[in-house]
Amino acid sequence: MKRTSYLIALFTLLLAAVGLHAWADGVILPDDPEHGWLSIIYHDVTVTIRDGVVTTHVDQLFRNETGRDLEGRYIFPLPPNAVVSSFTMWVDGVALEATILDADDARNVYEDFVRRAIDPALLEYVGRETLSARIFPIPDGDERRIEITYSELLAAEGGVYRYRYPLDTERFSAWPLERVSISVDMETSAPLSAVYSPTHTMAIQRTSVSSATGAYEDHSLLPTQDFLLYYGAAVDELGMTLLTYRKPGQDGCFLLIATPPQVESRGKTLPKDLVFVLDRSGSMSGEKIEQAKEALRFILENLHSEDRFAVIAFSDYVETYETELEPVSSETVARAVAWSSGLTAMGGTDIDAALSVAFPLFEENDRPRFLVFLTDGEATAGEIDPVVIAANAFEQNAAEARVFVFGVGYNVNTVLLDQLAEENRGTTTYVLPEENLEVSLSTFYRKIASPVLADTVLEIAEVQTFDIFPRNLPDMFRGSQILILGRYRDHGEARVTLSGQVEGTPTAVTTLQDFPETDLAASFLPRLWAGRKIAHLLSQIRLYGESDELVDEVIALSKRYGIITPYTSFLVDDGALDEEEMADALRAATAPQSGVSAVAGAQMLQGLAQAETVPVQAEAERLRVVETRTYYLREDVWTDSAYVDEETVEVVAFSEAYFELTEILPWIGPHLAVGDRVIIAVSDLFIEIGETGADTLTPELIGTLKP
Repeated sequence: MKRTSYLIALFTLLLAAVGLHAWADGVILPDDPEHGWLSIIYHDVTVTIRDGVVTTHVDQLFRNETGRDLEGRYIFPLPPNAVVSSFTMWVDGVALEATILDADDARNVYEDFVRRAIDPALLEYVGRETLSARIFPIPDGDERRIEITYSELLAAEGGVYRYRYPLDTERFSAWPLERVSISVDMETSAPLSAVYSPTHTMAIQRTSVSSATGAYEDHSLLPTQDFLLYYGAAVDELGMTLLTYRKPGQDGCFLLIATPPQVESRGKTLPKDLVFVLDRSGSMSGEKIEQAKEALRFILENLHSEDRFAVIAFSDYVETYETELEPVSSETVARAVAWSSGLTAMGGTDIDAALSVAFPLFEENDRPRFLVFLTDGEATAGEIDPVVIAANAFEQNAAEARVFVFGVGYNVNTVLLDQLAEENRGTTTYVLPEENLEVSLSTFYRKIASPVLADTVLEIAEVQTFDIFPRNLPDMFRGSQILILGRYRDHGEARVTLSGQVEGTPTAVTTLQDFPETDLAASFLPRLWAGRKIAHLLSQIRLYGESDELVDEVIALSKRYGIITPYTSFLVDDGALDEEEMADALRAATAPQSGVSAVAGAQMLQGLAQAETVPVQAEAERLRVVETRTYYLREDVWTDSAYVDEETVEVVAFSEAYFELTEILPWIGPHLAVGDRVIIAVSDLFIEIGETGADTLTPELIGTLKP
């Protein structure tokens, strides 16, 4: 994987070929598949990491809701070199015994079930040792609880560490799981740097410089992807962790995770200047203005002692608490809170005038400078042309303050708000009518409260990199981390430097990182990068107008990587559009600037641009993603996105030839598991699995297929 001279070997789950195979979690295979599956009620996982050893405890509850007694076999495909320390399932006071099947015996179990069930789902788990236990008949309506604990000795690869837990149960439960949870408790002797999951949104709590906890929980769902967790440790004040993915002969993808010091003792919080601009027009009346004032009070009362601030309110005219930035003290904060609490909602909306008063308050100094702008409507007074307002704001922002915009409700001009944020290196947050404005603002402020590095810049020497996102790096804040995604063309060791300003003093941290020629482990990276790229392209189309080149690139990337947005939903329609029709559909979808669809689209794009996890598609019934490939359901056939009306090699599903493919091509199992009719790209050929074709593979074809 990666090499980094400033990361200390910590701990990992070293999984051979983890990018080429998925695993199932524990399931019960019924003896009579035609009678259906048991329901998995809950699936709880507890992961404990202690300097070199990871222990995973699994707790599952199964329920028989098939309408008849059911007997079968419990299987749990194991990660390589795992040691099972306990297996617990009690039936009428008798403990079941479990055995470990080697890869060949496990293959026989899987293939036997696939033949009987006429269902390819289990083929993606071929090639693993498996924990197996015979299940006595479970009466209809009864439940069985199973607990497993297994441990692994962790190994580090280049100082970047990965833990993977199998969580794909989509085909193996009769109903959605009532609960899925994962909790992680880690302690290390070296300070933690990156702690990151590309697959699940984890609540990460750093309890000390060398320990952290993580939690994920969801309800009423069928999990569709395994759980991945990356982590590392660093002795530097600024930790940098590099993940890469590259197929032979192709450009690679990289993810650089930059982590600032997480505690006060390891880095000083920079004093900042903050200007809060509040829309108090008539449309803000009622609950919105009250929530906004409460959020403002929270922000003011949580400013650091060396910060400075100003408060501006506007409708069709502008009011200011003071005409210059105020130092933070108990007296100044109390006066500002009292002043803002007396604001009432009335009048029109003069956005241009408010910004023209706000920007000159900033000075060109060594402090981070933030303008928080909140509005719930379009400009109705003064200058109302969005193009002019955005241009004026950019020109007036001589101090280069970051602009953080909050759009409340559906009546805002999303193009104007996004342009204000985009051109002034900030972000936009949309608060929907049913959401609490106070919660949104206070949550945002907690993230930016403690800046540690301003004007962040990334430089990578000795390796050619391109298509890096975000285009403009944000400032770094304590308790957060920056994810930088891009592509690379060369390979070898490179000097990676992150620089910025600390109280006006230039600061830089440099590490040596390896950009390998081939690295297939982090197969999620191309889709994560593509999501950022698509979000950027769509934003350019929305804000500055479309061009054929931008439209074509969005469609090509969305189709290849299976990232479907409200602007490209036509890609999952069964009736395929031609290229011109797809382009017209995209242009029409990006046209609205205000209203429900405009806010939903803008909100989605912001989420995609800032996503830390691989996009999960709501259109999953017509789209499947396996590693770096995308399959679309076309005329009842799951079709590789690379396929375009070419000749195929036909193979009969569940025939001897079908199972022989899994031996010749060890990677193909998860792709066969997509469905019983599927077209798969294999080198320069396309294999079509279906009802007709070859029952056995010819020697010539075997020779062509073998790597």
